[in-house]
Amino acid sequence: MTAPSDGRRAVVLHPYLKRQAAEARRAPEARLDEAAGLARAIGLDIAHREAVPLGRMRPGSLIGEGKIEALKPLIEAEHVEVVVIDAVVSPVQQRNLEKAWKAKVIDRTGLILEIFGERARTREGRLQVELAHLTYQRSRLVRSWTHLERQRGGFGFLGGPGESQLEMDRRLIGERIVKIKRELEGVVQTRELHRKSRRKVPYPIVALVGYTNAGKSTLFNTLTRAEVLAEDLLFATLDPTMRQLPLPSGHKAILSDTVGFISDLPHQLVAAFRATLEEVLEADIILHVRDVSHPDAEAQAADVRDVLTELGIADGSERPLLEALNKIDRLPPEEAAELRNRARRDPDTVAISAITGEGLDDLLHRIDERLGRGRTVVDLDIDLADGATLAWLYRHGEVVSRRDDEAGVAHLKVGLEPSALARFERRRATPPAH
Repeated sequence: MTAPSDGRRAVVLHPYLKRQAAEARRAPEARLDEAAGLARAIGLDIAHREAVPLGRMRPGSLIGEGKIEALKPLIEAEHVEVVVIDAVVSPVQQRNLEKAWKAKVIDRTGLILEIFGERARTREGRLQVELAHLTYQRSRLVRSWTHLERQRGGFGFLGGPGESQLEMDRRLIGERIVKIKRELEGVVQTRELHRKSRRKVPYPIVALVGYTNAGKSTLFNTLTRAEVLAEDLLFATLDPTMRQLPLPSGHKAILSDTVGFISDLPHQLVAAFRATLEEVLEADIILHVRDVSHPDAEAQAADVRDVLTELGIADGSERPLLEALNKIDRLPPEEAAELRNRARRDPDTVAISAITGEGLDDLLHRIDERLGRGRTVVDLDIDLADGATLAWLYRHGEVVSRRDDEAGVAHLKVGLEPSALARFERRRATPPAH
């Protein structure tokens, strides 16, 4: 499913240096495909898309005069209102291109900010995105676009006249930035309190990570029977969502769906992006969901690993990492069979389809088994009269053996997750209320 078009015609361009193309992680056409996907995610109707090879970046216009002139008749004939340039465009370049094409120009940063502005739902998410938007916009208060008349959601990059953001002077924006930072400090403190309270819950956390549109939200919904927005759109969901996940052993975990990753994330959004990913640092298992049907699956996986490394989570770390090779239902039969065989030989990989349900039982068993490795078996002596504690241990641990003696004491060997063991120790250290 794609975003409904709002009738706004657009041209999408991906400029690239010819001398760097051979060494790039992705081919120019693949980068163009992703840029077009980002444009569709905010309802733009793409009239034309093109990868533009450059000998060098022009300081005044980014791309050469020849290409600028060649695009003029197309932009006019197709009634194009927005030109999306999948690169960093300076304010001067943006102004010159808008003057030449008589259309609005937004770069990759502006496009992703617009998407984040529309998708963020939590208070912190919206504050982080507004802060990023204002920081970006402060250097671009050089014009207003009176030829665009339609108001829309997000943060106004594609909106019409009357938008307060574009009319603010730098002083007002600076004041708003200071206020947002102050509000964010309070929100972050509240989030940390919530995180501390979650640590007391005796359930391990499994965090879904993956490139945007890899199928995380669909998998999340299937495993937890939740109703998180799951569409064929880049950045369909932004804010972390958590639900209980029943496991085959009878134990439970918390499944967390996080924001999708993307290459070359605008630096203005790094703070907002990392704030949503802090849940990953708390996870007992990281489940990397990959769209193996995508032609750039390997490059996308490398981008995700790069971000995880920046967060301090690298291969070989103590935190288990599983790979869910998703969308195998979209592969040709021979490729799908080869992938299934490869996954069977690799204990860290599971071939799945979040849509058809294939491989999900195996995935749950792998998660269960991984969490079981972290269980500590402890010897406990519990008074038989303390039925509440005995019931708690059976509910939150794995009772390996039990022997009741004549003195009324149950001698137990119990396997407990680290979080459950910590909770139990706090429970025993707290005297019962009278």
